[in-house]
Amino acid sequence: MADSDNNGAREADFGYERVPWGEKKSRVRGVFDSVAPRYDLMNDVMSGGLHRLWKRFTLAKTGLRPGQRALDVAAGSGDLAAGLARQVGKSGRVVATDINAAMLAEGRDRLLNEGLVGNVEYVLADAENLPFPDGSFHCVTIGFGLRNVTDKDAALRSLYRVLKPGGRLLVLEFSRPRLGVLSPLYDTYSFQVLPRLGQLLAGDAESYRYLAESIRKHPDQDTLKTMMQSAGFERCEYFNLTAGIVAVHQGFRL
Repeated sequence: MADSDNNGAREADFGYERVPWGEKKSRVRGVFDSVAPRYDLMNDVMSGGLHRLWKRFTLAKTGLRPGQRALDVAAGSGDLAAGLARQVGKSGRVVATDINAAMLAEGRDRLLNEGLVGNVEYVLADAENLPFPDGSFHCVTIGFGLRNVTDKDAALRSLYRVLKPGGRLLVLEFSRPRLGVLSPLYDTYSFQVLPRLGQLLAGDAESYRYLAESIRKHPDQDTLKTMMQSAGFERCEYFNLTAGIVAVHQGFRL
């Protein structure tokens, strides 16, 4: 979320830091330039491998059939894009986008290594202004990317615009956990253990500190649902996974 400071200058959250509105994208790009080579390894370490189950759940909600078209925004290293490509088959089409060229290259190399060629296209693109015609896709996914977007409302409108009537959006993102007495342990892991793992495995504690902070600044489940409704989505709902550490939001363009 964003607002203005006392002088009227627009600002955005970069973790717990407030930065000029136009600066956040370059700051986020720098984070992912740094973590791209070890991104998959860190995902496994950070989540204990649970991110694979979260993505599998998301893919089970797409409703895609062979021959259809899907878009994966903030595709990163390509987990969701790979699943979408298998769902639509060789007669279908998947477009994988990311604002970060290093992450997009990681995803492209990975999918090529897995033999997923011919039905996947890679486009360097900003979620806030997707370069596709209205009504292009049957399903749009964005996994662990929305919290890094500067203008989330603009991104949701852009995601809505490129969906076909009857198409659905799936947002997989860290959310507000319901951990009760375990909350202090989650905080300790997020703000002490995670940066140390980032330093050990990727040589970058600060980027992983930002990632932990960005989770805390991201809208909670009900707030994001309301934002999706405001962008035009209907039949919005969310599914809490792992006690709400992660949530999958679903909405339709009807």
